[in-house]
Amino acid sequence: MIVASFIFACLFAFVHIGIGWITILDRTPRSRWLSGAGGVAVAYVFLHILPELASHRALFAEELGTDEATAEAMVYSLALAGLVTFYGLERAIKTHRARSDRVHPTAWAFWLHIGSFALYNVIIGYLLLNREEASFRSLAIYGTAMTLHFVTNDFGLRQDHQSRYDHVARWVLAGSVLAGWALGGLADLSEIWIAFLFAFLAGGVVLNVLKEELPEERESRFWPFIGAAIAYAAVLSTL
Repeated sequence: MIVASFIFACLFAFVHIGIGWITILDRTPRSRWLSGAGGVAVAYVFLHILPELASHRALFAEELGTDEATAEAMVYSLALAGLVTFYGLERAIKTHRARSDRVHPTAWAFWLHIGSFALYNVIIGYLLLNREEASFRSLAIYGTAMTLHFVTNDFGLRQDHQSRYDHVARWVLAGSVLAGWALGGLADLSEIWIAFLFAFLAGGVVLNVLKEELPEERESRFWPFIGAAIAYAAVLSTL
């Protein structure tokens, strides 16, 4: 399992480093492959992560010393926190850019943006080795969904930062996801903390996919998005 998880960690890092090489994605209207990748990531959140968290509410209640309803609300509040955190981050970057009349963020805004995603990557890398279901099936589902999520996310980050992404950000992001994987091998958190990380990740994934798909200037593809979501949902239902 360690070898398989390391392969996925390297795949994640390769996406960060090589997103600029995938020229087929850089087009208007938006590439159907990007919209499809987003659909897969959203399907994974709603049909795998959230139902998995809900099925463990009794364990959460026991660990937190409260009733099931309160424990479940606390876990889902972390999903909301993940969504709000990345929404706030994106709003801060866009507001800063508008006020400073700059096409690209200043250095401090760049590091705030990339640093936040580096921490996000550490969580994703850590969860390669530490998931509620420790099986190759679970790893393959998670690894596939996160690989496609990184394709969508990195394409947007590279558009935001351009040369800074190529010279600095991609290496920071690649290193952070590998660091997260290494941390996963060294630190073994309890099941409730794993659930908290997955909940926060769920909210972050939903926001980061939708903020790439919803803006009008993206000219996103609805049918590839919904088609990929349905197809991945069908795959999940058969595994």
